[in-house]
Amino acid sequence: MSPKMWELIILLAIVILLFGPSRLAGLGGAVGKAMRDFREATKPEEPKGPAPEKGTGGKT
Repeated sequence: MSPKMWELIILLAIVILLFGPSRLAGLGGAVGKAMRDFREATKPEEPKGPAPEKGTGGKT
């Protein structure tokens, strides 16, 4: 059973009444920052230093 649109609106109104709009804005900003930090931490590291030259395979 999925929630209907009016149920979501009522739930949102209750949350706003409990926490207040300013506190929800701060919470949203903190969640956004945490998500950005998590994405940054899970990115693969790029190799540092010069890239190896192509075609030198080590054989002469």
